Amino acid sequence: GVLSADPRRVPSAYAVAEVSYNEAMELAYFGAKVIHPKTMQPAISSNPQIPIFIRNTFNPKFRGTRIFTSSVTNMQNDSCVCGFSSIDHMALINVEGSGLIGVQGVAKRLFGTLESLGINVVLISQASSEHSITFATDEDSAEPARQAIQAEFQKELDQNRISNIDVNFPCSIIAAVGDGMKDVTGVSGRFFTALGDAQINVFAIAQGCSERNISSVVATSQSTRALRALHAAFRLSHTTVRVGVVGMTEYGESLLRLLEVQRRHLWDAFEIDLQVCTVAIDSHDTDIFRLKNENGDDSITLAAIREATKTSPERSDSKISFAFEASATGEIVKSSHGDLKPLLENLFRVDCAHHVIFDCTNDKEASVYHPEWLNAGVNVVTANVTGISGSKEIRDAIHAAETARGKLSAQYLREVTVCGGLPVISTIRTLLNSGDKIRRVDGIMSVAMSYIMFRVSPPPEIARSGKFDEECTKGAFHGDIGNGIGKACSFSQAVKEAVAMDLTEKDVSHDLSNEYAACVLMVLAKELGLDRNVTTEEIQKKSEKVVDLPDGKIMDHRVFEGTIDDMIQARVAAAAERGCVLRHVGSVDVATQSVEIKVVEVPNTHVFAVTPPSCECVRFFTHRHNPYPLVIQGPAAGADCTSSALLAELLNMMRSKVGPRMGILSRSNSSAFLT
Repeated sequence: GVLSADPRRVPSAYAVAEVSYNEAMELAYFGAKVIHPKTMQPAISSNPQIPIFIRNTFNPKFRGTRIFTSSVTNMQNDSCVCGFSSIDHMALINVEGSGLIGVQGVAKRLFGTLESLGINVVLISQASSEHSITFATDEDSAEPARQAIQAEFQKELDQNRISNIDVNFPCSIIAAVGDGMKDVTGVSGRFFTALGDAQINVFAIAQGCSERNISSVVATSQSTRALRALHAAFRLSHTTVRVGVVGMTEYGESLLRLLEVQRRHLWDAFEIDLQVCTVAIDSHDTDIFRLKNENGDDSITLAAIREATKTSPERSDSKISFAFEASATGEIVKSSHGDLKPLLENLFRVDCAHHVIFDCTNDKEASVYHPEWLNAGVNVVTANVTGISGSKEIRDAIHAAETARGKLSAQYLREVTVCGGLPVISTIRTLLNSGDKIRRVDGIMSVAMSYIMFRVSPPPEIARSGKFDEECTKGAFHGDIGNGIGKACSFSQAVKEAVAMDLTEKDVSHDLSNEYAACVLMVLAKELGLDRNVTTEEIQKKSEKVVDLPDGKIMDHRVFEGTIDDMIQARVAAAAERGCVLRHVGSVDVATQSVEIKVVEVPNTHVFAVTPPSCECVRFFTHRHNPYPLVIQGPAAGADCTSSALLAELLNMMRSKVGPRMGILSRSNSSAFLT
């Protein structure tokens, strides 16, 4: 039958059930080789007109394509185009000069010269300024055409009335064809937006008043990528996003499983195919896996990684709640490397418009590659705070990369670097973009310190909150406050529990020394424009520590037993006498240009006091939110929360490029869909 695109270049192309005579003529002219335009003329001229059927000799039961007066296209946005065609081995010739403006007979002389040589002109484009005339012809005719035009207009060239005659090749003409494009607004906008999102440069454009065909000239090296982007943009196929994952940590495994679980749902709802093509186990001295068949629809799964690395499923399954059926989809190939440099080579394909890398580590060895990935046109979704809070050099490199090409630049999505899945960075940007002025941002921003400080200094009668939640949700959410968590314990016991729950870094000193909290505040300072005069090291150095730490790594909670436990207990008791509890609070004050981390006494009824353990709480003091601050509070720990937030970042970006299908409504960001 007549296919929606060349299947050799667009694997998801399909046979169109019905096309009109006019659509078939356009498709045949622009490269569809199943039928020649002249062979349809007798059927069109007949009275009554005769339908034409294109069938498969080797599959006679398949319906094929019916060519007649009607078409599958209509005046709806999702079905106004029936297919795309392309012509390769073309050359674009541009005749330009001020002497062309308002001069009669220039076009006649130009195309008369081409006619005398028997050169066929495939496409013509001229702006209303008449400053230039552009046309396309086949590559073999380009040089004879240039020489003939130069000879014809030699006088104008000598007088500088024609400035130059340029030849650009190799080029390809991409054409969108459909009767339904007529009277449908936004078709051209979608056409060129798709090319822009795919970073395709358009050399020339042509469209007739019949509005049945939109043609553009692009570089041949980008033609396959352009075809695939357009085919997906007009709902003739799905949009493929090639995905790379760095770090098979608890978060990385949860993300890989989530991508597998949601792949079919996102395909059905948004026609987005998230294809995991490469996975790096770690950020350095690591094994990197890639798909063996890079041209198929396979995706790397968690089961395949576990099978290749001989990892036990019990290691992390108890902490990941996404339900799925384990399956090793697609063969994978392993290679060992000292760094992440080969990851980009495994991921990037010229014929794919969208690439993304998820950084699930917290390593500087990974964040140093963020600018390189961005400059290559790969979007980066990161939970790794060490890049955007790192040295001035790496921060400037990331900023330069994400703004290098304006709106066409790859995006650096970093919401998860601050408070996990809580929308802190997006809230700051929303407030500032709407004209509000942020005076101060403060809160409990370290999940490890949130848990530890709550356990050593819980507010009185906090267990009643857990019982209330259990009653009002009929047992669906009961929390853990009523299970002994609401009773105070020693500092060493709190650290032991936090380590057992994977709330801390492997080296507990990173949390207790405020290293992680300083990185988070540095990210907030950057969003608020205060990062020029402060560094993460300065924030950490000036911060107030809960305890004085011994030298070296801290891998055992028992180093805090005895003197340190007694000291913390005495401080908690003193605060309790004043009706307060101890909390670990970070703040960025715009008015005073200060960034601080302190252990403060807050009243028992304060929002910081009643923030549950392993939850984070951020307050925004703004010009409009007065006298009470805007508060964001919620759980930020756990693999599921983090991986869900990482995926949500990508979907928010892709939704602006794709959007849900017609007839499907997404309610806010929930998983409920109406069909």
